[in-house]
Amino acid sequence: FLFLLLGLLMLIFGSNYLLKSSVDLSLKYNISKVVVGLTVVSIATSAPELLISISSVLKDSSDIAISNVIGSNIANFGLVLGLALFFSQIKISKNIINQDWNFLMIVSVIFTFFALSNQEVNRVEGGILFALLICSLIYVFKTSNDKKSEKELIDKSNFKLILIIIFSSLMLYYGSEFFVESSIYFADYFGVSERIIGLTIVAIGTSLPEVVTTLVAVFKKELDISIGNIIGSNIFNILAVVGLTSIIKPLEITSKTNFQFDISVMFVFILLLFLFYSLSKTKILGRVNGVILLLSFIVYY
Repeated sequence: FLFLLLGLLMLIFGSNYLLKSSVDLSLKYNISKVVVGLTVVSIATSAPELLISISSVLKDSSDIAISNVIGSNIANFGLVLGLALFFSQIKISKNIINQDWNFLMIVSVIFTFFALSNQEVNRVEGGILFALLICSLIYVFKTSNDKKSEKELIDKSNFKLILIIIFSSLMLYYGSEFFVESSIYFADYFGVSERIIGLTIVAIGTSLPEVVTTLVAVFKKELDISIGNIIGSNIFNILAVVGLTSIIKPLEITSKTNFQFDISVMFVFILLLFLFYSLSKTKILGRVNGVILLLSFIVYY
């Protein structure tokens, strides 16, 4: 339990320092906050999922790797977005739905097709997912017409920021090792499947950086970053986490029935966002939507 807690704390603090230093580095070069949310913030907050999935598959625990991704994506909508809407109203732009939400649906369908076709995501399919990530990042940078934020004075030098990024990355690596080893132990000790551990302890634990980041963004009125972070993080989980992990070692689907159920729940949460957007005349989501997402999340678990 102490190793599980230590690993979780290292993941949270490592992700937090990686996030802050990465955003500072980006703002020094006057990059749009929407671009920062969809790329830098999403990558930084999804780093725990990536390292845990890689560590899990190398330890022949594909169930933890797969359920970690699906569970984290469910938690991002049900828990993270639910909490954000509970505390603040957020306007969903047409651009978010037409581009980001549609792209999330496309990559989710591709991931599902790959996983169910041969009950695994092989190296070639992982390479395709990762190639889509690279293409999407290039597209975001080239097509972003959003007003850039005012150049901020960051008192840290580039060298110091890079050192913090390296140090926080090491914290993430060792934190993921402790967390995965402890999770596998608890699965054996309590006689539950690694899928359940992945969907609960691992998925919620690795979603804490997204919870903290989004709530901070909401209270600071940086709502572009909060929405961009949630959708971007889900896209990153599929394209980078599944993509890179399956390139290193194919991800096996041990139970097709369980996978179909979990992935169906993930799609329900994605569709809920579109439903809220479609039914709202003002396109502003608020506390009622947040409560629905939170209750749905609790019911699923």
